[in-house]
Amino acid sequence: MKFQQTRVAGAYVVDLEPAADDRGFFARVWCANELADHGLSARIAQCSISYSRRKGTLRGLHYQVAPHEETKLVRCIRGAVYDVVLDLRPDSPTFRRWDAALLTPDDRLALYVPAGCAHGFQTLCDDSEVLYFISEFYEATAGRGVRWNDPAFGIDWPLLDPIMSDRDRTYPDYR
Repeated sequence: MKFQQTRVAGAYVVDLEPAADDRGFFARVWCANELADHGLSARIAQCSISYSRRKGTLRGLHYQVAPHEETKLVRCIRGAVYDVVLDLRPDSPTFRRWDAALLTPDDRLALYVPAGCAHGFQTLCDDSEVLYFISEFYEATAGRGVRWNDPAFGIDWPLLDPIMSDRDRTYPDYR
């Protein structure tokens, strides 16, 4: 696994290091030792999948508050997504900064989202699926979100007029 630091402290784009031959290749998509060597959480409490039927679907930006904060390793396994990490850690040097990665099955990249950061994505084509490796069990009472177009963050989403849930569309301004 290769780790490329993003503009958000502790968030990485993770690439494969395939062992290839004429049959194809083999590569790790998760390695506790390699994550730990980079100071990253290697715990997996659950894996989830998100399927979005339509291009332009925007999910997020979601996070969980302490003591249920999650780290995530997010990979697109079908379609294409613009995947965003937003730093909401007040003590972080990158507080309120965001970064994004284009994730597709062809590039096989993943985005590592550290605890204390919000996460969301927008689908760039119909029938997109995202696989999540998540460090903590989901706790509904700890779930929070920030609005996708909050001017406090200025996130540049690729597609205007997204398809969203009412909950995600109506989060209040960040304070």
